[in-house]
Amino acid sequence: MDNVEKFSFKGNNVRIIQIENEPCFVGNDVANILGYSRNRKAIQDHVDDEDKCDVPIQDAIGRKQNTTVINESGLYSLILSSKLPNAREFQRWVTSEVLPAIRKHGAYLTDEAIENTLTDPDFIIKLATQLKFEREGRLIAEQRVNELQSKATYYDQVLSNSSLVSITTIAKDYGMGAREMNKLLHGLGVQFKQGKNWFLYAKYQKTGWTHSETFMVTASDGTEHAKVTTKWTQKGRLGLYELLKQKNVIPLIEQNDTALEV
Repeated sequence: MDNVEKFSFKGNNVRIIQIENEPCFVGNDVANILGYSRNRKAIQDHVDDEDKCDVPIQDAIGRKQNTTVINESGLYSLILSSKLPNAREFQRWVTSEVLPAIRKHGAYLTDEAIENTLTDPDFIIKLATQLKFEREGRLIAEQRVNELQSKATYYDQVLSNSSLVSITTIAKDYGMGAREMNKLLHGLGVQFKQGKNWFLYAKYQKTGWTHSETFMVTASDGTEHAKVTTKWTQKGRLGLYELLKQKNVIPLIEQNDTALEV
């Protein structure tokens, strides 16, 4: 593909292409910045199949090479799994600088292009069509940026904490109690209750959203019993964020931002 745009983060290039008006990032570039030692394995392990694809991109010496690119969802998957402290800074750079700059410049009229507009009616039609698509693409990109900037606030909050969290903690993000949140997730087909514990339905069991912890409880008679509790990973916390937002359930921090805009 020839529509490759280059951006620089602390001296490291990030190549971005447009696929159906959606920005896609060269996975190898992103993995390098995020400190992965085995880029291909990192993309394979952390990015879902629907969030990546191979496209031909011209390399430095002019050869067309099949290159793996990832969409925004795949980008966040790599960021979340990175151990580097600058992962959060990189994520903010993408949402605050890179995405607003994408498709912002419109058509550039060279002297030859100006001459063609005066002498070639077909060229004028072609140029008008190009401008139409660029404007549509810019509107889509701007809308996407606005969505991502509100998302970034919550992503920042989650990325700053790598520990496991309880459902109570997640529920507080949305102004709910644990019981209400558990009931909501059950209604959405995310989890079911068995005994006193909640478990993910099969659809979500391989997502890495939860982690079961076992601890010992000493009864009044001195005997010890094993007890299991389910905690949520930060990946699960963001997974719920994406799922709940589709149902118009958003965290308080974004509700406040929306109220200020109104």
